[in-house]
Amino acid sequence: MNTEPHALARSAVRNYPPRQDSVPAARRWAAWMAVAWGEPRVAADVALVTSELFTNALLHGAVRDRYLRVEVRLDGAVLRVAVTDPKGERWPEMRAAGEEEQYGRGLAVVAGVARRWGASRLVVGKTVWAECALPGPVQGA
Repeated sequence: MNTEPHALARSAVRNYPPRQDSVPAARRWAAWMAVAWGEPRVAADVALVTSELFTNALLHGAVRDRYLRVEVRLDGAVLRVAVTDPKGERWPEMRAAGEEEQYGRGLAVVAGVARRWGASRLVVGKTVWAECALPGPVQGA
């Protein structure tokens, strides 16, 4: 396990087609990146955040034949997940989902897991991101 501060930022990017089977693929890849970069203790949170952000992009920002982009970036004490989609007019907003509603809880889940989250407008589309704080060193290690 990595207990040293991160001297260099690391980032990786993957593009996925706007299909339902891309959700688990993006989730697994982002979690794998966290482990590969020596941060296995945040891999589950990174997987959950990636899944929620990607699903939102698929439901609200996808355009046929335009890929969704997932970027994972390790910088300092933060692992950031960002998902970019081509629909800038559909801005993310947290809402209260009713008990019977199937959808509407994704950003609340992200807000509960991530240190912070937000969105950035692009010339074409938007990027929605979330930052997972890295845990400190294991005590007694």
